[in-house]
Amino acid sequence: MATNASSRYDAVIVGGGHNGLVAAAYLARGGHRVLVLERLARTGGAAVSAAAFPGVDARLSRYSYLVSLLPAKVVRELGLRLELRRRRISSYTPAVRDGKPTGLLVDAGDPGRTGESFRALTGSDREWQAWREFYGTTGRVAEQVFPTLTEPLPSRTELRRRIGDDAAWTALFERPLGETVERTFADDLVRGVVLTDALIGTFTHAHDPELRQNRCFLYHVIGNGTGDWDVPVGGMGAVTDALAGAALAAGAEIRTGHEVTAIAGDGRGDAEVSYRHADGEGTVAARRVLVNAAPATLARLLGTAPEPAPEGAQLKVNMVLRRLPRLRDPGADPRDAFAGTFHIAEGYRQLETAYAEAAAGRMPSAPPSEIYCHTLTDPSILGPEAVRQGLQTLTLFGLHMPARLFGDPAAKERALAASLAQLDAVLAEPIADCLAVDADGRPCVEARTPPELERELGLPGGHIFHRDLAFPFTTEEPGPGGGEGSGTAAARWGVATARPDVLLCGAGAVRGGGVSGVPGHNAARAALEDLARGR
Repeated sequence: MATNASSRYDAVIVGGGHNGLVAAAYLARGGHRVLVLERLARTGGAAVSAAAFPGVDARLSRYSYLVSLLPAKVVRELGLRLELRRRRISSYTPAVRDGKPTGLLVDAGDPGRTGESFRALTGSDREWQAWREFYGTTGRVAEQVFPTLTEPLPSRTELRRRIGDDAAWTALFERPLGETVERTFADDLVRGVVLTDALIGTFTHAHDPELRQNRCFLYHVIGNGTGDWDVPVGGMGAVTDALAGAALAAGAEIRTGHEVTAIAGDGRGDAEVSYRHADGEGTVAARRVLVNAAPATLARLLGTAPEPAPEGAQLKVNMVLRRLPRLRDPGADPRDAFAGTFHIAEGYRQLETAYAEAAAGRMPSAPPSEIYCHTLTDPSILGPEAVRQGLQTLTLFGLHMPARLFGDPAAKERALAASLAQLDAVLAEPIADCLAVDADGRPCVEARTPPELERELGLPGGHIFHRDLAFPFTTEEPGPGGGEGSGTAAARWGVATARPDVLLCGAGAVRGGGVSGVPGHNAARAALEDLARGR
């Protein structure tokens, strides 16, 4: 392949989402010539902010919305100007007991208040004590596991030794999570609150023998060694804007509106990356190609047989409100209830019923979801007039909404209506009465289904993690798709593919999923090792 010097790069990164930008920043800071090719007209992928409603000055985190897994190490090493603000309220879950509306409030800043809420709901201290012991265990696991995410991939044996708790290892890594939840907690509502972290973005159930629920749960409770989910000040776009700025400042080149169409080569010389853009087509050569796209997309670019198609399973709803709604629970302050994660129809049996209905191809009769209000923690995403008007934002993330349910054009509206109906069931007034209206007089509510995420973001099946999450240790395979062998830098960092010159730097890598930058960091580390050797 003949190329001129101006079209030859040390690394070409396919996709300008947050992981691609992390990789670009690290590689460029390492002194390498780096090019990022992004299909869309802007960088950021799913981690962007948008003014979704005409005439309403609110920049919503349109797709992804909270941050837990982005390592402080990456923020520090890349010099990111970024603030992640802790939510004082962890969660609120409305309930009905003895015919009266009530709820469970978990106040991260006030254990006494949380304990009293448990006692009022359940009638004793049993569940509160079980809660503290359970999350004490997950916290100790998090302290040991999270630092390994930005280190060479440990073996299963090494990670188990590092955790040093055989009972915790068995519960989280070897047996279906439902067994532990049912053994530890007696109250159905408390069980459901715990289980939700095992289901977000993953279509599965409590007793899945393949442990998809365990893998999802693990990534939701280990973030930065605490499991806290923080609000990005300025919205999710502030995160990726900071990353793009770091990559550009380090010397990386970013081309938006450039869609990669193929990756050619035999792995022994430079790879050839073909792309198209508004003015035509082109190719560039690269010593290493880092792909910030799903493994299914990578297979298409390489012209190889794809793995089974992933399927996303969520409904994302964005709203702007004139005011927060009142709750049926007379003891609940909406400013507390919506500041954390507000659980809807997420009792343990409700979650299992919704899964069974969706797995059978039916829309859940009581769709489970969770809501939070960004502006209670960070009003900076609102313009001055929106602040003066007292506007608030709500983000609803619906569970057990697999892509298979949305073949019917009317399915989206049914899913939205059913989800909002479950919200209305715990409110003292309809949510429709609280919605702001845009410049055209339309209510400020929008929804995104898995098929729309595939069309808009290129996520196969609308799967927000690109494919099922993997445990953060080596398996018997050398890496995703095989690779050169367990001794390669790519395999040691968990980013290997079937091509030695092509690395996976997106959410589908071994330690992927969520807004973390971890796969980008790890792919860059592997590429830096290879480039330093002149390979």
